[in-house]
Amino acid sequence: MKQVGLDQAWARKCPEQVALAVTVSEDGKPDIITLGWVMPTSGQPPMCAISIGLTRYTHELLERVPEFVLALPGEDMEQACVYCGTYSGRDVDKFKETGLTPLPATKVRPPLIAECLANLECRVVGKIRTGDHTIFAGEIVAAHHSDKPGHRLFNLGGGRYGGL
Repeated sequence: MKQVGLDQAWARKCPEQVALAVTVSEDGKPDIITLGWVMPTSGQPPMCAISIGLTRYTHELLERVPEFVLALPGEDMEQACVYCGTYSGRDVDKFKETGLTPLPATKVRPPLIAECLANLECRVVGKIRTGDHTIFAGEIVAAHHSDKPGHRLFNLGGGRYGGL
């Protein structure tokens, strides 16, 4: 082992899963953000966590409406994921701009994404500020999956994406 800069070591985290989180404003307008920092946190009750930057529109929405859908995109969704991670929902309707299809959720206000391989409906049950991000822990209250075959989308590093 040799000591290197953090950016060099951190680059070795790839491949990293790509996920989408869907949130809603108080008036019901949905937004989608692309995330890499997601994880399961409990088996019983089933829970997952997402890490959101303090300045992100999604952070603001989660503070006001503490529910989200964690959607797991397939490898065919690279362009939509890049778009949702590049533009702010303050300025654009990401469902409209990407052509993704919102489906009504069964237990939370944010919609599911029809094109994703799986969707997990979550209610925020805890949060912790970690520097310039907040980790939102969500209890999974409903789960859905697609019958379409496919592999999950991963960030391979260096601006490359692919299925694994």
